[in-house]
Amino acid sequence: MQEELTDLVPSLRKFAYSLTGNMHDADDLLQTTLEKLLCKPLPKEATLMAWAFRVCRNVWIDEYRAQKVRQQAAQSPELQEQGNVEEDAVLSGEITLKQVSNAMGSLPDEQKETLSLVAVQGMSYQDASKILSVPTGTIMSRLARARAKLSTVLRAEHGVFS
Repeated sequence: MQEELTDLVPSLRKFAYSLTGNMHDADDLLQTTLEKLLCKPLPKEATLMAWAFRVCRNVWIDEYRAQKVRQQAAQSPELQEQGNVEEDAVLSGEITLKQVSNAMGSLPDEQKETLSLVAVQGMSYQDASKILSVPTGTIMSRLARARAKLSTVLRAEHGVFS
């Protein structure tokens, strides 16, 4: 199982990044996910891929909820400071990636997860439906709404309103 899990790490890392929005948090999420995967046996009727992505998603949900609680408890401004804005110019490819990442951040969690699994990871609708525990039709609906919203957000950023 460890060899198969090693093969999934790049895909899990991309999925973690799509959920968290930054590499530092994605790497933390990936590490926690891998720890959980290695400590628990694979459920009898689950594929390793579906189980691994489900564990990653559940860890992210748990951490997201915990972070919300911590933010509400910590009202100190110095704890909520944002990082400094980069001073160097960013390559146009990175700007585009940042714009898409920001646009994905505006999506509801269900749409973001679905878009990440199908469009970023290249999974089938059936695999995504197993991972997210929803019907295939729901995957298709979420994906259509996510793509439409991304298109709208990116067009608005570039001043195109058609």
